[in-house]
Amino acid sequence: MKTKANPSSPSVSYAKPPVDQLQQRLTPLQFQVTQKDATEPPFRNAFWDNHAHGLYVDVVTGEPLFSSLDKFDSGTGWPSFSRPVEEGHVVSKSDWTLGMRRTEVRSAAGDSHLGHVFDDGPEPTGLRYCINSASLRFIPAERLAAEGYGAYAARFAASGGHGVTSSTANACARPPPGERPGCETTLETALLGGGARSLSAVRDLPGVLEAEAGSVDGAPAVRVVFDPKQLGYESILARWSAADEGAGTRTIFSTTEEQRQAAEAWRAKQAPGREIAVRRRDATDFADAAEPR
Repeated sequence: MKTKANPSSPSVSYAKPPVDQLQQRLTPLQFQVTQKDATEPPFRNAFWDNHAHGLYVDVVTGEPLFSSLDKFDSGTGWPSFSRPVEEGHVVSKSDWTLGMRRTEVRSAAGDSHLGHVFDDGPEPTGLRYCINSASLRFIPAERLAAEGYGAYAARFAASGGHGVTSSTANACARPPPGERPGCETTLETALLGGGARSLSAVRDLPGVLEAEAGSVDGAPAVRVVFDPKQLGYESILARWSAADEGAGTRTIFSTTEEQRQAAEAWRAKQAPGREIAVRRRDATDFADAAEPR
């Protein structure tokens, strides 16, 4: 079992639990990101717009990774930091998975996949650590001592209300013309019209990592985050269409042009004559049940 001592508290070490324990403790999305190197969808994740003061630790081991004092708004839809909270807590390695050379970053103790680091960040470091929210647990500054991270509390007390800065001139938010963005999600988001029956029909499909109820354009809808390597988009549509939501037109809100084409082809082949509409919407158009509509 891999451990790492905390340099601020030498008596504390961070041990990675066995995989079977992680599968029980982590959400499917957290497991897929930290253990299978997946990249969550942008903008609809826990911390991309979190402005509270505190410490971000490895969701697997609790190892301190990043501080809100180094967090900035990158415009990418993922939490971004200019540096790790301590040297040695975040390690890097080369990554060629998208056909381009990038630098992956992982936690030192737990070997959790965190995201990537780029050299287009703000001063003083010039670095942009583009990190998955699913890799992180956030500890508010006022809770640090209670949760065993008291050695870091003085940093926030001395910050004097540091605010989140903005630095959006980067290869993910604004890639050069003709070039692919440096950050791309490996997971997909499906938006489907419907309520409780639709949600129940799709949430337990193998390969579905998150499913929640909400709305699109004020109409009931469900949001599904899935791994396309495990589950095809058409399989989600088939299960969704089998859920009886009553009379009336049902709507597929395709989040990409590829999804729109796939949905149109599926409707023509598998649901001819059915009252099913296909509309193009962004994943950010979904409002969850807790958001004002």
